[in-house]
Amino acid sequence: METLSTQFDARIRNVLDKLGKMPVAASDIDSASDLYDSGLTSHASVNVMIGLEDEFDIEFPDAMLQKSTFASIDAIAAAVAQLAG
Repeated sequence: METLSTQFDARIRNVLDKLGKMPVAASDIDSASDLYDSGLTSHASVNVMIGLEDEFDIEFPDAMLQKSTFASIDAIAAAVAQLAG
């Protein structure tokens, strides 16, 4: 069975590569690793959030607008799965 992370993984990593402005490629980051430790800034995470909303046709509610939602690819995948239904 496909996990949430693998179901959305490539698309999330693509958004991170385009908008995350991290010094390392998203493909080189473990899905459970802290994206902020990999160079994601709070400012870039806003752009990533907007990119994810466009990519998955979702909208992050205010309750999800916290650092932990975007802390790892796994965390992003869980949020996207919840919002995409």
